[in-house]
Order: sequence, then structure tokens, then C-alpha cells
Amino acid sequence: MPLGLRIVMGGIGLLFISIALIAGTDIWVVQYTHPIPAYLYKASNAQPAPKKDTLIVMTWNIKFGGARIDFFFDCYGDRVHMTREEVEKNLAGILRKIKQVQPDILLLQEVDINSKRSAYIDMVAYFAERAGLPYAAYASQWHVKYLPKKGLGPINSGNAIFSRWPIDTAFRVPLPLVGAYPWWYRFFYLRRNLLVARILLPNKPNFWVINTHLEAYVPYPDSTRYFQIRILERWLDSLSQKGTSWIAGGDLNTVPPGTKKLKDFDDNACKTIDPNFVADDYTREVNWLLPLYQKYKEVIPLEVYQAKEEDFYSHTVNKQGWWNRRLDYLFTNLSWLDGSVHQDSTKGGMETFSLSDHAPVVGRLLAN
Repeated sequence: MPLGLRIVMGGIGLLFISIALIAGTDIWVVQYTHPIPAYLYKASNAQPAPKKDTLIVMTWNIKFGGARIDFFFDCYGDRVHMTREEVEKNLAGILRKIKQVQPDILLLQEVDINSKRSAYIDMVAYFAERAGLPYAAYASQWHVKYLPKKGLGPINSGNAIFSRWPIDTAFRVPLPLVGAYPWWYRFFYLRRNLLVARILLPNKPNFWVINTHLEAYVPYPDSTRYFQIRILERWLDSLSQKGTSWIAGGDLNTVPPGTKKLKDFDDNACKTIDPNFVADDYTREVNWLLPLYQKYKEVIPLEVYQAKEEDFYSHTVNKQGWWNRRLDYLFTNLSWLDGSVHQDSTKGGMETFSLSDHAPVVGRLLAN
């Protein structure tokens, strides 16, 4: 076959491969383009807890059990996978913290259930069977059958809700993808979502919980995270208009209104490696959460946060530094009795900095 024809046929072959990849995307990456039921899990020893008038609610991004290991994506190291022993040790530390708080409802982000990077440990089952929270719902936000980059392999990671009472329905609501990314990058990228679940509280059988993890890296001027926040807001408005009670939270990846520190954080190691890396700068989005604060109650009142914001920081990727911004939240249309960010033993009764790149946020909810 002449060389020119081979080149043409090769180009046609690549075209067909691309079409096949796009047409049959779930072969490689589960797309989650429409709302679907979430995965429900019930522990072997499940028994509903007695009625409580005050609920302890906790949200925590647990970094897939990665603790403070220096992974390649944070630009502080080159690790890709963990050993089973490392994952079990890290999960044991997270479990100790959960048991110390004793939440009635727990929202976790970056929960792996079948990922090579975390030794294929099912973290939904792990916590449901051990934490006294036997009812769980899970929605994947990154379900890749095989990710070739650095040999990452299979990944299934997402958001989970755990409860002392049965979850009778739960579903996954897709959020928009970042339009600024090229198609081939979006193809393998995370599918952000809202995990929406109804918990059968003894005194409030129509009680809803929403857990989410919004977009982290959005190159300017893309506003995907803004639109994701507005979708969350519409869901909360709809639930409130129907007269239902709810809590909503997770890692929203943006800062509260009135935040003073908006950029030039001390954990932008990727900037030294890649000059084109877009470091976190929240200047244009400092008021994106304001409508939620105006309509609903956040576990840390805005005036309390603004008076001394560093007391409520919940994130940093620099294990040699300290918490340097707040990204994690709990909202409700009921009332909080109190709330705090468990940064360390003085603010939460136990050291948490070594357990994840996020600190847990905890509140007591009046639910009678």
C-alpha cells in the first residue's frame, strides 16, 4: 500500500477510534449525564437509632484516605498509589475522629469504593460497618474503568452520606462540566454531582440531605463553579418551598463572603513546576455564596467567621503549613445550636491536620 494511502487510512482509523470512544464512553468513563438512583448500602448490624431532638452533623473531605501523602497532583511529591497498609492506617485515623465526634449524619467527599490508588478498599462499607452509621448512600463523581495517566488504573470515587436512620431514597444529580477544558481532558475528568437523599428521622420522616463536592480548578474566565452553586441553590429553594426540612453541605471549593485572604496561598507548589498552572484566586467569587447565607443558616454565622476567619479555615494541601482558607460548609433551613471547624485538639478535641487536606466541619442541629 502506498505511503500516502497508509497515512490517509491511519487518519481515518484514528477518526473512527475517536468516534467509538465518544459514542461508547461508558466503556471507559461512566458519563452520568442524567439523574439516576444512588447506590444504597445497609450495614450488617443496622438498627435505627432512637428519636433525637438535637442532631450532630459532620462534613469532611477525606482525600480518599490519602492523609498527608505527597501525591503527584498536588506537586509536592510523585506518589500515585497507596499500599493497603497505608490506606487502612489512614482510614483508622479518620474513623477515630468520626467516633470521637459521634455524628448522627455524616457527609463525606472523596470516598473511594473500587480504586487502584486506594488498594480497592470499599470506603462506604468500611465506615458504615464501623462508625455506628449503618445506612449510607453513595454517588460517584469519578468513575473511570482505566485511567492511563501515570498508571492510575481504575477509579471510582465520590460523595457519601451516612446516617443512624434509614435512607429510603437517594439519587445523583449531575452538575455541568468545565467547558474551558479540551474535550479529551473532559472525557476522563470528574463528573461533579449533588447526592440527594431522604432520611427517615423518627420525628421528621421527610428530612432531606444534600452532599456535594464542587469544581476545584476552573481556569479564568470559566464560571462553571458559579453555575454549580446556583443549581445547588435552586434545589434548596425547591425543598424549602415544599415545606421540607433539610441540611446541605460538603466541599464547595470557594470562600465565604467577606473573606480577606483571597489569593497567593502558601500551598501553590504546582505554580513552581508549571508556570501556566492556575493558582487559587477567589477575588471574583467572594460573594458567590452570599445568596445561600442570606436565605439559609450556615453552621458558622457569617459575622462570626468574618470577625476571625482563620479560626474557621478548613483546607490546605501543604503538610508543612497550616489551614489557610475555608472551603467546607453546612447549611440548613432549620436552626444550628452551634458549630465549629475541628482544626486540632483545641478546636475539636483531636488532631486532624495529619488525616486529610481538609478539616471536618461539625454542627449541632435543632431538629425537633
